Amino acid sequence: MARVLPLPRHTLSLVVENRPGVLARVSSTLARRGFNIHSLAVGPTIDPGLSRITVVVESEKVEQVKKQLHKLINVVKIFELEPSKAVERETMLIRISAMGTSRTEAIEVANIFKANVVDVGFNTLTFEVTGKPAKLNDLIELLRPFGVVELVKSGRIAIGRAAKSKPSRMRAVG
Repeated sequence: MARVLPLPRHTLSLVVENRPGVLARVSSTLARRGFNIHSLAVGPTIDPGLSRITVVVESEKVEQVKKQLHKLINVVKIFELEPSKAVERETMLIRISAMGTSRTEAIEVANIFKANVVDVGFNTLTFEVTGKPAKLNDLIELLRPFGVVELVKSGRIAIGRAAKSKPSRMRAVG
């Protein structure tokens, strides 16, 4: 049987008008064109009239994805964020089985990843952790032997990295 190779993932940051139905139009545009949405997160910007949509799409045709999104009336800007030039984070809640001495072991593993215990049940522990997607996946694999009861991950959020050098000429902002 032929093995299907995964499509490359691209993180797009869209600045959109904060209007009803914009998210539905963005997601339906992608779905209609056959682009798989791997992750989607929406939130406000400092301008109350604008929102930011961070979408991770699986496609070899990212330029086509951007062209389709640019056609939408409420899309103001689109940025493709390269992993090396962006800060990317996800948040995860993970509930595991933990009884007796396994609780201590699970907490020790979670501490390595700077995860916080946010709920303690009779036979379970729930951790909250924020980090790069790879970090969260590594934690899942290390907690899997305890028995993952439930798992929830946010969509990826991302922002371009700040400039590392001072501009040659400072401009006053008025």
